[in-house]
Amino acid sequence: MSIVNAELAEARVLDLYAGSGALGLEALSRGAAHVDFVELGARSLTALRDNVRSLDADERVTIHRGDALRFVQQLQPSTFDLAFADPPYRLGMAEQIAAHWMAQPFARVLGIEHEKQVTLPGSMDRRVYGDTVVTFYRTP
Repeated sequence: MSIVNAELAEARVLDLYAGSGALGLEALSRGAAHVDFVELGARSLTALRDNVRSLDADERVTIHRGDALRFVQQLQPSTFDLAFADPPYRLGMAEQIAAHWMAQPFARVLGIEHEKQVTLPGSMDRRVYGDTVVTFYRTP
């Protein structure tokens, strides 16, 4: 999060494959104005809703139950200031999100977490953390 910290003030953030919501909730704590969470799993949605409630952040978030790739495919360019994606590994989802962003950047900045051995298309900025990499894309 510190890599994009300067861009969080009043930002509209998208948290794809949100899970418990850790990334989006951290963005809120650092000054983001609003976070849209996209999650498909029932257990993860329950945890996400509980976390949002416990932080009294209901008015600053929107939770979407659905497939993240389908969600971004309906977005207009630059709908969000920042987007984070932490898709399940080994299913090609990171590559699909990156390819879609390259065709139609739905956020000014996109960070995708993925396995170290995966190189995403058009990789711009790769940060390695053990066996995990976060690849960042930025619009010009």
